[in-house]
Amino acid sequence: MTLTFRKLAATALVILPAILPTAALALDDAQKKEIGAFIKEYLIANPEIMLDVQDALEKKQYDARQQQASAAVGDNKDALFSSEHDISLGNPKGDVTVVEFFDYNCGYCKRALSDMDKILSEDKNVRFVLKEFPILGPDSLAAHKVSYAFRQIAPEKYGEFHRALLGGKGRADEQAALDVASSLGVSEEQIRAMMKSSPNDAQVKEAYQLATSLGITGTPSYIVGNEAVFGAIGSEAIEQKLANVRTCGKATC
Repeated sequence: MTLTFRKLAATALVILPAILPTAALALDDAQKKEIGAFIKEYLIANPEIMLDVQDALEKKQYDARQQQASAAVGDNKDALFSSEHDISLGNPKGDVTVVEFFDYNCGYCKRALSDMDKILSEDKNVRFVLKEFPILGPDSLAAHKVSYAFRQIAPEKYGEFHRALLGGKGRADEQAALDVASSLGVSEEQIRAMMKSSPNDAQVKEAYQLATSLGITGTPSYIVGNEAVFGAIGSEAIEQKLANVRTCGKATC
């Protein structure tokens, strides 16, 4: 393939999507077939272009998702950062806040537990809000019901409860959560009485509504500043976003 041919083909790939509806009306069948063969030949000779196209599509989708999330953060600040249903670890008056959506049966959340602990141990001016988001089946929902009851009875021990249940082996279900609660001095009878008198229905509903608004479909997901962070990106990446918030007021400066 000559250099001129490559340039023409590249130009065609750029401009054809914009002009194709109009151009198609002016071309006969033979011309359409010739152009189709022309583009096919170029793509076969330069398949790496498809990777560039895929990268561009993913970036476009990511940017759109972030725009949605940023708008949703602005519209839901109270529910995200100051909900009566949530509890926070770290410094309650910290100058920056991380909100984490998590599920007790999420493997990535389990691995990300150490990220939270590292951040809290190294930065004494961070507030870490834990947004319970049970999306992985009935066992998760049951475990989160116990968790919600526990935090109302013994909020000062919630950090221990959270670490024990999320960091435990095996599947988190109602019994596993009850066992953790019992090990921390809260009996099954107390938990069941609290679940009956104060269920977590409103908390779960709020978490799901927020996730929908933010475009969150999995766990863990974080809110840092004005930005949603999807997935377990590691402590260093989160710390950089916290530093950015302190520097320019946004997670990405």
